[in-house]
Amino acid sequence: MDKYKELRKILDERDIRTFFQPIIDVKNAKIVGYEALSRGPIGSILERPDVLFETAKQCGLLWETEYLCRTLAIERAKRNKISQYLFLNVDPQIIKDSKFRDGFTTEFLKLYNLSPDNIIFEITEKTAVEDYKAFREVLEHYIKQGYKIAIDDTGAGYSGFRLITETKPQFIKLDMGLIRDIDKDSFKQALCKNLLSLSKITNMKLIAEGVETINELSFLIEIGVEFVQGYYLAKPSENISDLSQEIKDKLIFLQNEKSKKLTYNAKTCPIGKIVRFDTPIEETTKCKNVKEYFDKSSVQGVVIVKEDYPIGLVMKSELNFALSRPFGNEIYLNRPIQIIMNKSPLIVDYSLPISEVAELAMSRREEHLYDYVIVVKDNKYYGIVTVKKLLEYAMELELNYARHLNPLTGLPGNLIIEEKLNNIIENKIKCSLLYIDLDNFKPFNDLYGFENGDRVIKMLADILIEISKEYNSCFIGHIGGDDFVIIIDEGTMNTEGLCRQVIREFDRRIRSFYTIKDLTNGYVISVNREGKEVEFPLVSVSIACIDGDLKGYKSAKEIGEHLSYIKNNAKNQGELLYY
Repeated sequence: MDKYKELRKILDERDIRTFFQPIIDVKNAKIVGYEALSRGPIGSILERPDVLFETAKQCGLLWETEYLCRTLAIERAKRNKISQYLFLNVDPQIIKDSKFRDGFTTEFLKLYNLSPDNIIFEITEKTAVEDYKAFREVLEHYIKQGYKIAIDDTGAGYSGFRLITETKPQFIKLDMGLIRDIDKDSFKQALCKNLLSLSKITNMKLIAEGVETINELSFLIEIGVEFVQGYYLAKPSENISDLSQEIKDKLIFLQNEKSKKLTYNAKTCPIGKIVRFDTPIEETTKCKNVKEYFDKSSVQGVVIVKEDYPIGLVMKSELNFALSRPFGNEIYLNRPIQIIMNKSPLIVDYSLPISEVAELAMSRREEHLYDYVIVVKDNKYYGIVTVKKLLEYAMELELNYARHLNPLTGLPGNLIIEEKLNNIIENKIKCSLLYIDLDNFKPFNDLYGFENGDRVIKMLADILIEISKEYNSCFIGHIGGDDFVIIIDEGTMNTEGLCRQVIREFDRRIRSFYTIKDLTNGYVISVNREGKEVEFPLVSVSIACIDGDLKGYKSAKEIGEHLSYIKNNAKNQGELLYY
């Protein structure tokens, strides 16, 4: 049977299969829409969609074929009770056709309990747009009715960018060719980041389609892409279902890891957080197979393992150099890779801080300076980190961390403090929380000026830093103004001793900020809130403390409110109050 007869048979019998592939919001791990995908009958010469639509075009039956696919997609969306967005693929020439406008009406959608607000026309590039002005006017007709527009295959060629420029759609769908191995390709990464910036500036939503690996997904989430689609998350299906719990858990995990970057810097972030998993090979693998692997992929190195532990590394450049030598192909191609591999690569544990790994990587011999860093966890191969990724991430962490430091004291500010507390709650970490506040600071500030007020705040920060050095694993944060927080690990003894050291040292140093007269009097005279001159005591420190288990708290905000309550009691009852 020739293609024309097969197509006519399909149209007459309405023999088109409709699959729905979910589009997912990574922030809350929920499905926000489905793309309707059409396929020919199983076993048909027109089963593949590209062959189906190309044949329809050649036979002058594109309108009839698209109309059938679209109608069946809407009927089956109703059957599946789809209430989210429904993405329908539409050829640019078809959407301009008067028959499309006459047939695709609000009344037509009502028959299937759908609203224009739920429909997104996904403009494909089967046919080139010749008159962009006229095409834009057509799109405006639908947008005014509530329909939305998505441009498909962005990043695949110039025409996709032209479509975006001329049509200003609500959604941009990144081509799967751009997403493939994006975690390994710096050019693709740069292009994706620029498109993401464009989408934010223009209020367009970016959808990354064709996501097939955890590494691709991780990179996309890390740079801020909100919507994803692909086989890794969910394959197209004729019947819709919720995301698997495994995928939901991975999305939540990756989002949490992204948010934790606030509390990390290069000295505290473990190298395992930026690992990319590349499939390792066995030591008996032949060199010719490794060469074929390099030729077909964008990776620059491969790890050799024995019983799940890395025993060597071969970089693409090393293999090419060996093969380029006289009789290199004859000598090496049919021999195992172990004769070429570097038997002493840099192998580090998952928990080693990025800063330490960077030092180790940069101290290698020059010929191995840009070799992969191999990461192990629980004494098994876990993945690799490129030197480029290592250095870029270390710089990004430091810059990102610095943005959230208090400009006066250089200590972590509110966002980092909040993330630190939420992490403590989430992981049920036992610790001591100290809330440090200055008493009678405002009268001092009013009388001696803001410059001296800042000097006092800086002095308190210095005291906290100096004294905390004597204790293990202390986190110090500057909430703002004269309020500070210290988080001390459970293993640190004598929390009360730390508090009393802070109070004593502050009382000693604060004296240098007062005149002899005020020190002799033991108070200052300043104006209160009612505008009257009254006596105020010298500046002192109050410390509130929550000690032990925080499982009763649900959020950092709840902890802050309780600490504030304790602090106010401390001000009224004395310098130090424990709970």
